[in-house]
Amino acid sequence: MSNNNLQDSGIKKLQNGLENTNCTLQKVRLSDCSITEEGYKALASALRSNPSHLIELDLRGNDPGPSGVKELNDLKQDPNCQLKTLRFLYPAADEACQDVNRVLGENLLLLRKLNLSELKLKHYGLIKLAAVLQDKHCKPNTLILNNSDITEEECRVLTEALNSNPSNLTELNLSGTKLRNSGMKIFSTLFKNEQCRLKTLKFNCISITEEGCAALASAFNSNPSNLIELDLSGNKLENSGVTEISTLLANSQCTLQILRLSDCSITEEGYKALASALRSNPSHLIELDLTGNDPGPSGVKELSDLLQEPNCQLKTLR
Repeated sequence: MSNNNLQDSGIKKLQNGLENTNCTLQKVRLSDCSITEEGYKALASALRSNPSHLIELDLRGNDPGPSGVKELNDLKQDPNCQLKTLRFLYPAADEACQDVNRVLGENLLLLRKLNLSELKLKHYGLIKLAAVLQDKHCKPNTLILNNSDITEEECRVLTEALNSNPSNLTELNLSGTKLRNSGMKIFSTLFKNEQCRLKTLKFNCISITEEGCAALASAFNSNPSNLIELDLSGNKLENSGVTEISTLLANSQCTLQILRLSDCSITEEGYKALASALRSNPSHLIELDLTGNDPGPSGVKELSDLLQEPNCQLKTLR
C-alpha cells in the first residue's frame, strides 16, 4: 500500500482488520503514506490486540510525531509480538543510524538529547549523522557537539539536514567548535527557517566576529519569536558585533530572556548600544552577562540605570 495518500484515517480502517483475530497478515508496507503520530498509535494498538502474526512493518517516509517510534518500538519487547522487521528509515539513513547507534550504545531515534561532545566523531561520522537527522523519525530536542572539529562542509551538510527537519530541535550547542564566521553564515539559513523552533543557542568560543554576529542577528530578526537564550561568550565580537546583536534586542518581536557576552572585547560603546536596545524593548531580557569586558567610565551606569525603569525585566546583570 506504499505511496498512497492513506493518512491516519486510512490507517484506522486498516487497524480494524489487523485487530481481527482471524487476520494472519505477516507483512505490511506503508512507506510514504502521509501517516502521522495518530496513525502510528493506531497501528501499535492493533498489534497489541493481535500480536502473533505480523513480522514486517514498513513505515518509511512518514512522520511519527513525538511518540510514534517509541509506541511501535516498545512492541518488540512484548513476548507475544512476532515483529522482526520494523523499518523507519531508507537504506542510507538506516545504515548511518546503525553506525551511530553502535557508537552511542543507544537508539538514536529514541533520543531527545543527543550529546556527541566526547565522541570526537570524525568527518564520516558527522556526515552519517546528518543523513539520519533529516528524517522525520529522528526527533532530538537538544543537539550538543561541543569541542568538535566541524568543517565548513560538515556545517553545510548538518544545516541542510536540520533545515529539512527543523521543528523539533529547541537547543543547539556548538561551543568550542571553531565554527567561525563562514560556519555561522551557513547555520543562519536554519535560523531564518520559519519552522525553526530553536530556543537555546550556545555558541561560546566559536571564533566569530562582527561578521558572524551580523549573519546571526539578521537571521533572527527575520524569525525572532522563539529564541530565549543566547550565549556568545568568549568570541571577539567587539563593539561592532554587539551593535549587530543590539539590533535583535531592539526588535519588538524579540523575546530573548538570557544573553551571555562574557569576554567578548566589549567597551563603553558596546554597553551603550545594549542599553539603547533594552530601552526600546525592555520587557523580556531577564539576564545579561558582561563579565570580562571593559565598560569604560559610563558603561556600568548606562545599564544599571535600566534596572530602575518600571518596564525593565532585567533581574541579573553581571
